Amino acid sequence: MSIMLDRRQALLAGAGALAAIPSVLGAGLARAAGEFPSKTMQVLVPTGEGGGVDQAARAFNRIWSKYLGANFEYSYFPGASGQVGYEVFVAKREPDAYNILFGNIGPEMIMYATQKVKYKYPEDFTYIGSMDVDDSVIWVPGTSRFKTIGDMVEEGKKREITLSTSRLPHPSTIGALALAEATGMKVRMIPYGGGGPARSAAITGEVDGCATFLSSSLGLGDQARFLTVFNDTNRAPELTNNAPPVNQALGTKIPQMSGQRAIAIHAKAVETYPDRVKKLSDTFKQVFADPDYKVVAEKAGTPWEFIQYGDAVACQESAKEFVELAERFRPLLSASKG
Repeated sequence: MSIMLDRRQALLAGAGALAAIPSVLGAGLARAAGEFPSKTMQVLVPTGEGGGVDQAARAFNRIWSKYLGANFEYSYFPGASGQVGYEVFVAKREPDAYNILFGNIGPEMIMYATQKVKYKYPEDFTYIGSMDVDDSVIWVPGTSRFKTIGDMVEEGKKREITLSTSRLPHPSTIGALALAEATGMKVRMIPYGGGGPARSAAITGEVDGCATFLSSSLGLGDQARFLTVFNDTNRAPELTNNAPPVNQALGTKIPQMSGQRAIAIHAKAVETYPDRVKKLSDTFKQVFADPDYKVVAEKAGTPWEFIQYGDAVACQESAKEFVELAERFRPLLSASKG
């Protein structure tokens, strides 16, 4: 297995030279015979239409199409925290580099490690590039009496704290459970099957607070008060009422809990069509230097502070880290289902 991964990393890591940005290149430009891509790219999204991943994918691909020279079509297969989408992608989509999956490394690798799936990583698929880093947070409704994360922890030593989350296999879920383990706080995670319902449950007071990615909870104004960020620094203090990093606030040693929206392709495509994969990787990277990307990304709800290019090697390292985190916190994830 390590030989396969090393070979793919070598193929993909070599695709990083940033080419000159073409001044005129549209998705409808006629392609030379046999040139890749010569038809529409097919994007599978393992979450719901109109969600955060879908919006981020469409914003990114709007710019990517200029450099790749192709249009994109989308299909959606939500269910089982992303498992349904990955199984459809691996088993039913042609491994020809025209089929790509646009997902989120953190929650979907946790899902992979904790659920009984019908595919294997990295034998069946691999990530070739990521577009952002989105930190996990805990926030409470603006009317909550919890002013700090310390307030919540102290209350949680007296009674069970309830936190909504979009799906149970999620970095923010592990973050909250790790926080409880480190401090003695009692917590129950309640999955709502999506970011919108999870946010609504917290705003209305159905639960004590919400554990989620930061980007999915921006724009709530006074309806939300952020208590902590699961990272060493708060990359967007002005958007989060200057909420402190959890380890800084409580003296804990909780790992960084972030998500990275990324594209994946079939492992067979890397082996069979290295030139196609190189073009995907090269043009993917070019998007980040395009000033138009900042505009469309922010319109789609992703602050520019979160945008961060990650190459194939970085994606594989992140995927491996989340599998290890999931294994480490598997007992807590299992207990939280009860």
